[in-house]
Amino acid sequence: MTLSDEAYAEIKRMIITLELPPDAVVDESTLQARLNIGRTPIREAVQRLERDQFVRVIPRRGVFVTSVDVAELNLLFETRSVIEPYAAKLAAERGMPAVWVAMEEALANIESITPEQALAVDRRCHELMWEAAENRFLTDTLDMLYAQSERVWYLFVRDAIDMQHVLAEHREVLEVLRSGNGELAASLMANHVQTFHHEIRARSGPS
Repeated sequence: MTLSDEAYAEIKRMIITLELPPDAVVDESTLQARLNIGRTPIREAVQRLERDQFVRVIPRRGVFVTSVDVAELNLLFETRSVIEPYAAKLAAERGMPAVWVAMEEALANIESITPEQALAVDRRCHELMWEAAENRFLTDTLDMLYAQSERVWYLFVRDAIDMQHVLAEHREVLEVLRSGNGELAASLMANHVQTFHHEIRARSGPS
């Protein structure tokens, strides 16, 4: 991992977890001191974050964390609801047993974990499914979309959504992925994404 990659990952984490909330200033000097990383990797990371729509660069004013427009949440989830089920279909058709073992391990002993830990398990399950799909273009796109969904989770449903139910859905998806039934895996994943979308809409107000 390059210094630019490290900076990108850490600044993105700060944005997702609201350590850098919407509309906050992203100060390069502060980040250099905090991350102990030079100016060039920080600037390269900011460029990537701008492409992924986590920050906006305003000439002569600075870099700002993007706001979360409730009216655009439908666009985020309608995109995920098309691409993620397709990834599930490919994963069921292409996935190797070792991937499903790793997903089963991720879903073990989850009864007493915190919501943040449950979210990490959720991400791990999605990442393993993307890996099984064996399509790096899908993976890159879904990684960005999922990260935006994580930020929405912190903003609206961190203490409200039943993460145990979310992870139970992953157990069901896992069994279907193992069976190789691509169409059913796609259907279950579409329902999984839509369930989260409905929770967000219920708590963020009308779009």
